[in-house]
Amino acid sequence: MTDPLIDLLSALNLIDTHARTSEDIFIGESQWSALGRVFGGQVLAQSLVAAQRTIAEDRIIHSLHGYFLRPGDINLPITFSVERIHDGRSFSTRRTQAYQEGLPILSMIASFQVADEGFDHQIEMPKDLPGPEDLPSAAESLSGLEHPVAKVWANERPFDMRHVPSPIYLSVEGPHVAHQAVWLKAVGTLPDDENLHRAALAYASDYSILEPIFRRHGIAWTTPGLKAASLDHAMWFHRFGRVDEWMLYVQESPNATGGRGLSQGRIYTRDGVLLASVAQEGMVRVPRS
Repeated sequence: MTDPLIDLLSALNLIDTHARTSEDIFIGESQWSALGRVFGGQVLAQSLVAAQRTIAEDRIIHSLHGYFLRPGDINLPITFSVERIHDGRSFSTRRTQAYQEGLPILSMIASFQVADEGFDHQIEMPKDLPGPEDLPSAAESLSGLEHPVAKVWANERPFDMRHVPSPIYLSVEGPHVAHQAVWLKAVGTLPDDENLHRAALAYASDYSILEPIFRRHGIAWTTPGLKAASLDHAMWFHRFGRVDEWMLYVQESPNATGGRGLSQGRIYTRDGVLLASVAQEGMVRVPRS
């Protein structure tokens, strides 16, 4: 078994080809996946890293909007092309396209800003939730299962995730509600690179964001015939926080219709600082009985 955190850091360490016409070109590899498909959070984070490589050091990511266009193949390298759309006095905009075999698998636009002063407020973090030490890890929840996907969920992810009130890997326990919370943090210590932590936060934000849709309808990840895929992903970065310390990801789904569901989330530090907001629409289909 390889170290999942080392694999993540390796995937985010893009190769700069030093080729540039109207775009900057980078190459990235993928983490292993039991299903053979590239994890959406990985290619999203890599696309952010590629854009960050073309930005002045004083400009920080504040938002990104990406569309997942095709499933990626873990056995093929990913080419990232970055278009330098705009550099203004305070803001810079980049478009990153991720390609495999000449076809785009993700298209993302990201905006960066010079640090500035201004109004400061946030929605408060929910109170009276159990702490991560009081909840089972994925490895504990899936102990004894020999299925290859269960082994990945249990031991081969670079983030430890602990669900409130309980995970929905195998079944949905309790009321079928359209909200949940997840404690998460990296399984080891990351380097002191704030841009790397922001990219890793984008990576982790894709793991469980569709789960409130599943929970509302009593659908576990192991439901026979379940088909789910991320369609788009939007993220707003508010404040900096380390991803190798516990964070609370509060999630809810306001709507599902037409084979699609929308989920929204907020990510806090353990002491209640709002780090980021997330929104994603996904395809969710189950066989009709």
